[in-house]
Amino acid sequence: MNKDFALTETTYYILLSLTEPRHGYGIMQQAEALSNGRVRLAAGTLYGALSTLCEKGWILLLPVVEGSRKKEYMLTEKGFDVLCGEIERLRALLQSGDAVLGGLRK
Repeated sequence: MNKDFALTETTYYILLSLTEPRHGYGIMQQAEALSNGRVRLAAGTLYGALSTLCEKGWILLLPVVEGSRKKEYMLTEKGFDVLCGEIERLRALLQSGDAVLGGLRK
């Protein structure tokens, strides 16, 4: 689980985008859609993040289909656990905020 650190919003949406195999451009589109346009990944940012996430074992570069230049990535079990831990952490933040501010905002 992810109790010792918080994911960046970019990393969170990249991992969330990879619950099914996607290539780089597909990850960019999915992250933007899931974040309602808040997260827009530039190619340099994305490919640097993908390299780091592969090194951590959170995602996997799938075998490249012969004759294709598309590289597809997919979430690993470790990445899934990290993502689930982040969702739990975010839920705890929301619960704390609701407990303090619950009746203050309508």
